Amino acid sequence: MLGGTWLKPFAMVYGSMQRIDGRDQEMRMPPAGRICVSCVRRPAWSFPLNAFLVSLVAVAVAEIGDKTQLLSLTLAAKYRRPWPICIGIFIATLANHAMAGGVGALLANWISPRVLQWAVVVSFIGMAAWALIPDKADDDAATKGAGHGLIVATIITFFLAEMGDKTQLATMALAAQYHPLWQVVAGTTLGMMVANVPVVWLGSRFAERIPLRAARVMAALLFLGLGLWNLYGLLHSTGAAR
Repeated sequence: MLGGTWLKPFAMVYGSMQRIDGRDQEMRMPPAGRICVSCVRRPAWSFPLNAFLVSLVAVAVAEIGDKTQLLSLTLAAKYRRPWPICIGIFIATLANHAMAGGVGALLANWISPRVLQWAVVVSFIGMAAWALIPDKADDDAATKGAGHGLIVATIITFFLAEMGDKTQLATMALAAQYHPLWQVVAGTTLGMMVANVPVVWLGSRFAERIPLRAARVMAALLFLGLGLWNLYGLLHSTGAAR
């Protein structure tokens, strides 16, 4: 039962704070010293890999037609060595998204929960609008880091291209909303690989068959759905608090 001894220290003082799903929430002492079950239970829709799966799908869809995917195609056409390129993309993405996820998690601790929830809603809806805008590849980007080996060149090129990109900002927003952090970073990194590895290996033959317009619409709908879902949760919690 939730009234076990491990919860008693948290229930000694009215208004004590407890970490629930990565957020500080106030746990109020119910009458007769009983533990309030509703204060500590998880949302009904959560499941163990919720953060990982949401992050994977959101970033994989958003990456289709993105400038970093077009950069992957450029690198593959220029060097024709898929293994070093894929390794470089993986390392660059993991480092970049770990950094972005860390920033998102820090913001979640520094900003009040209400302000954070509104910021996440606005971020996802803004991402939905951004997803509809076609990206263009930077032809000069593929030459950054050249002369240091293909893996190092790919890491430098991809890391810099991902800075300020919508998939990086999406990782930051996902990390601020979903927990644990490692699932978000693992999901977004795998999502990038799912979108980019086929392009690197199959090149233009694969890229030309991707319905970019449909992919952009799908990404926009996905981010809009995440934004509206978080907005619903925000308004629902506000109404329940009154």
